[in-house]
Amino acid sequence: MRITSARNPKVKAWSELKTRRGRLEQDRFLVEGAREAARALAAGIRPCAWLVWPERAGAEEAARLAGAPVYELSEAAMRRVSYRENPPALIGVFERPARRLADLPPDPRRVLVAVEIEKPGNLGAMLRSADASGADAVLVVGDAVDPENPNVIRASTGAVFALPLAVVDHAAARAWLQERGLQLVAAAPAAGRVYWEADLSGPTAFAVGAEDRGLPPDWLEAADLAVRIPMEGTVDSLNASVSAALLLYEGLRQQRRA
Repeated sequence: MRITSARNPKVKAWSELKTRRGRLEQDRFLVEGAREAARALAAGIRPCAWLVWPERAGAEEAARLAGAPVYELSEAAMRRVSYRENPPALIGVFERPARRLADLPPDPRRVLVAVEIEKPGNLGAMLRSADASGADAVLVVGDAVDPENPNVIRASTGAVFALPLAVVDHAAARAWLQERGLQLVAAAPAAGRVYWEADLSGPTAFAVGAEDRGLPPDWLEAADLAVRIPMEGTVDSLNASVSAALLLYEGLRQQRRA
């Protein structure tokens, strides 16, 4: 089906998926780019529609993805739907996954707990590091950006689809971690122990908060251990995604040697 008008009702509905409200109301989300769309498909997320810009390089290959109706959009229509300044040849419209605790592995050894991360780029980069370091699960906790935000998907390079991931409130997250006997390690700048001096060889959950506020007090109180990342220069903090990557890889190193 060919759609040329940017005012088409379908185009309007798809464009609303760029907002969190639109994603919640329609229970759909956008995946921009063939690589990310292929990763969503591989994770078993159901496509509802493929939006193709025929004049764009790569459109022919992108349109081979199956399982849903294909709509050919004009440049004006594609630009209205896309979150990017330069839209790709393909945008997939997918059903939103449930993101439930019940779907996570029952006996994880390394878990990333992303607490109230508001910046999509930060959460996406954290998910990318979690996937690269072999984390067993990720909890997105509290008033955080939703994993289906287009910039989260883009920054994660599709890792958001590969990871077992749950979106939960604070109490449910801590209860789940406690039930599984995970050591809760909090990233805290004022902590006395440097992270590589801590024993991370057992099943461990790493809690990282927003870089401007850090972890809420209740997470620091609930932690079994607080660790810091040494800051030798003039800056007093790291990007949250960098902090998460350092902790996850140290956990991986220690657990491999255990």
